[in-house]
Amino acid sequence: MEKTSISTRAGIASIVGGPNVGKSTLINRIIGSKISIVSPKVQTTRSRIRGIYIAGSTQLVVSDTPGIFAGANSRLDRAMIDAAWHSVKDVDAVVFLVDAVRGIDGNASRIIDELTKLGQRILVGINKIDRVQPQSLLPLTEAVRDAVSTDDIFMISALNGDGVGELVNEIIGLLPEGPWLYPEDQLSDVSDIFMASEITREKLFLQLHQELPYAVAVETTSWRELKDHSLRIEQIVYVTRNTHKPIVLGKNGARIKSVGESARRELQNLFSRKIHLFLHVKVRESWSEDIEHFRALGLKFNV
Repeated sequence: MEKTSISTRAGIASIVGGPNVGKSTLINRIIGSKISIVSPKVQTTRSRIRGIYIAGSTQLVVSDTPGIFAGANSRLDRAMIDAAWHSVKDVDAVVFLVDAVRGIDGNASRIIDELTKLGQRILVGINKIDRVQPQSLLPLTEAVRDAVSTDDIFMISALNGDGVGELVNEIIGLLPEGPWLYPEDQLSDVSDIFMASEITREKLFLQLHQELPYAVAVETTSWRELKDHSLRIEQIVYVTRNTHKPIVLGKNGARIKSVGESARRELQNLFSRKIHLFLHVKVRESWSEDIEHFRALGLKFNV
């Protein structure tokens, strides 16, 4: 009896939207593992990150993107927004994420206008439905229908998973037949070293509150496996001003120690081995204008 071959399908979906609408939370929910850091701060995601989800013979690659907003002044912000817009070109599906609390505000309207010009089919996810009253969802849905040319509107909570399965099934239905784009056992396109830097940056964002999260960057400078199979990781936390350094260090080094302990615990869970993490804080006024930093993030320097 002849063996029947199963045709595979694969494709890419980009999740786009304004800052802090829940894009990273959604991609982590879809993949079922943390591949993109999350914080309440806007513009936590600085580069395009792809996660890989497999359902039967289908491989869905989901692209997380920085938040899009108007009036970006810094080179880094402009580069991040440029990366977000490039992520929606030549993909099989675009998911536009709307914050159920904010609704279709001016920034969302501008993003919709630009997406429409690109001619892409748009799926809309109204996220954070767990944070609004159910009776507010009908008028919000009507506002979305008025603003976006789509019949595909999904009420979701990326935080608790409500409605996410239906959205994923719709995306999968749009993917073409073809070979998988990544190996079966790969969860994302980011390296372990990059992810380690991102986790420490997330912990800094969570502890610095409104003080200076956007003025910091993290670089992993040493990654060494020891004889007992544990990992020794050294990282530099860059700040742009001398006055920022004591803020990151905290009184008697308490804050950087707390950040290091929190990052180390998560890294141990992620890599399933003991981690020795050493953090150093350095002043580097021009890190946000360093072309090598942009290359490491996969961002264009001259935008």
